Amino acid sequence: MSSGRPLSPLSALLAIAVTLSLATRASAVPKYKVLHAFSGGNDGGGLWGSLLLDKQGNVYGTTSASSPQGGGTVFQLSRRAKGTWVHTVLYHFCGQSGCRDGGGSTAGLIFDSAGSLYGTTRLGGVHGYGVVFELTPGSGGWVETVLYNFPLPGGGCCPYGGAVMDKSGNLFGATYSAFELTPDSKGWKATSLHSFTGRHGDGSGPFAAPILDAVGNLYGTTEHGGSSKNCGAGCGTVYQLRPLTSGKWKETILHSFGSSGDGAFPGVGALTMDSSGNLYGTTDIGGPNGYGTVFKLTSGSNGRWQETILHSFTQGRDGDHVSAGVVRDKAGTLYGTTIGGGTQCGCGVVYKLAPNTNGKWTYTVLHRFTGSNGAQPDANLILDDKGNLYGTTATGGAGGAGVAFEVTP
Repeated sequence: MSSGRPLSPLSALLAIAVTLSLATRASAVPKYKVLHAFSGGNDGGGLWGSLLLDKQGNVYGTTSASSPQGGGTVFQLSRRAKGTWVHTVLYHFCGQSGCRDGGGSTAGLIFDSAGSLYGTTRLGGVHGYGVVFELTPGSGGWVETVLYNFPLPGGGCCPYGGAVMDKSGNLFGATYSAFELTPDSKGWKATSLHSFTGRHGDGSGPFAAPILDAVGNLYGTTEHGGSSKNCGAGCGTVYQLRPLTSGKWKETILHSFGSSGDGAFPGVGALTMDSSGNLYGTTDIGGPNGYGTVFKLTSGSNGRWQETILHSFTQGRDGDHVSAGVVRDKAGTLYGTTIGGGTQCGCGVVYKLAPNTNGKWTYTVLHRFTGSNGAQPDANLILDDKGNLYGTTATGGAGGAGVAFEVTP
């Protein structure tokens, strides 16, 4: 029972401090929200690609499958009042034999300046090896145009990753080869920039979409190949492709994975570059603990790139097996997902990796998937201007076919 006596000034200050501390702790707890749980029916399912945000805060993505046609979808999630989200299918891929529009997309999307969407599919098209497509908004809905039917000149089909666009509107991507699509009066012309052979230290299997720097160089990873002999067909590479004045492109292997304590098999996640040109990425396995790594590559004055392991995953509650890459906020903090570990079901986690002043990095799990709220996140996260994270899971959720989610760190 209260004595009725007023608190002393010191006691009052302490009470305020405790209240503020508790409030700060409560607000600092990460919040996880499912924006849409996919059923595998008309709304699609199997989300293997990253999401995309527009200026109004709407979210866009792809599913790899859907009913009844089976080819997957391009969808939009629109924010409504009281925190609800509305799911809309913008386009259904046919996905059946003889369909020319593509199907089975496992990639994220990009916008051009006019608001059209661009992406890739692994299946469908004239030859059945996938397409690069454009979706254009109109008064009657979104209209698809197939820009290119794989294979590429000299080989290369079935792109797993998406495309990136330069300032001139040219598209770049990677299958067995890195390629460029250039618009001309007859449509789009495809050029193979480099064919990944896996021989003589070259990489092979570039499943992740490349990224562009400010001067037009491409950077990406290959899951196999490289100079290490520890992984049979090679433990993977990080590569750079530089345009030459002759019109050709020169490949440089920046790092070959597989040395002692190094990671191996960088997966489907795209690299991230900071303002100093440092590269950040992940490996699926390997590292000091054996279950994947987050790494940083820094260019030295001698032109060589130095790798630093920022975090080595352990099997268990902190997650393991990292296919997705990382996204970086303005403070230099990295965010990503693991496809395994976390809870007893091994459904994966969302994590945060924050730099410290002593050069170390602090690892924090923001969310552990349980299956019922999603499972197997396998694509890079994206950030909005408020620091909220958005991502996808390939399976799990109320409908069992994956979810689109938001995490407020």
